[in-house]
Amino acid sequence: MTNQTFTPRVFSGIKPSGGLTLGNYLGAIKRFVGMQGEMETIYCVVDMHAITVWQDPAELKMMTREVAAGYLAAGLDPTQSTLFNQSAVAAHAELGWIFNCVARVGWMNRMTQFKDKAGSNAEKVSLGLYAYPSLMAADILLYHATHVPVGDDQKQHVELTRDIATKFNHDFKTDFFPLTEPVIEGDATRIMNLRDGTKKMSKSGESDMERINMTDGADLIAKKFKKAKTDPEALPETLDGLKDRPEARNLVDIYAALDDRTSEDVIGEYAGAGWGKFKPALADLAVAKLAPISTEMARLMDDPAEIDRILADGAEKARAIAEPVLAQTYDIVGLLRPGR
Repeated sequence: MTNQTFTPRVFSGIKPSGGLTLGNYLGAIKRFVGMQGEMETIYCVVDMHAITVWQDPAELKMMTREVAAGYLAAGLDPTQSTLFNQSAVAAHAELGWIFNCVARVGWMNRMTQFKDKAGSNAEKVSLGLYAYPSLMAADILLYHATHVPVGDDQKQHVELTRDIATKFNHDFKTDFFPLTEPVIEGDATRIMNLRDGTKKMSKSGESDMERINMTDGADLIAKKFKKAKTDPEALPETLDGLKDRPEARNLVDIYAALDDRTSEDVIGEYAGAGWGKFKPALADLAVAKLAPISTEMARLMDDPAEIDRILADGAEKARAIAEPVLAQTYDIVGLLRPGR
């Protein structure tokens, strides 16, 4: 076994289902953009993950373009980063099958997100929903990604990716795949519901007022923050004072993430302030940061051919990295590919 050196490389992706929210922006896209220039960055619209539950075909294509538009409108530069949709690079599915044969059923049974999504209906969900963490590992390791920016709720999947890489390397006496590191940072890696601070902000929530959509205009963004649920107490002097105040903590964290500050710093500025002061300030900040993104997203969605061109260019760049990795994986495993 040789000691292989891996190029520092970031990979991450967003599923095109239900529309982008503030949680996607602060927990993912904003961080993706910020990592440009630090190391090689590869970002994906993971449309193959979306079909683990049934999707309307026309809606899926539209949402794939909308996620791409969100990346671009937030500042992702396709000349600096590789941006593509997952299904355009067939190697994802091919490596995913190999990893299905490496991963153990017991590992999949421990995946908490599957349990959350399947609930009591586990016997009736798709096999894809059960096995998708293995495909996620393939997404990452296909590019020999060394770092994956994720929220706390996705850390378990990166740990599974490391388990799969470790078992593959051990089984075939190689060091071919890296042990990818999760990158979890900032005060707002997990954005909560504006009406219930104990629940994650979701694309599928019952009320549109409980989330900020990245397509919301300035007036609606301001209205949602001003109507966000709070409590009667003023903001405390320290973060410890927000321990049992989930809605208050969520709004402070959102302010901090939007303004590139720590939550401690925000509390220091607004200690003792009531919501009549803080929520309008948060609304103004959110409009200043988010309204230009929603405007640019609308412009891009009016030109789907441009989005498709950018995704096609990105897929070509992605294949140039992915196909040699897949070919070497086939060779390591012993799969014969005559003429290739």
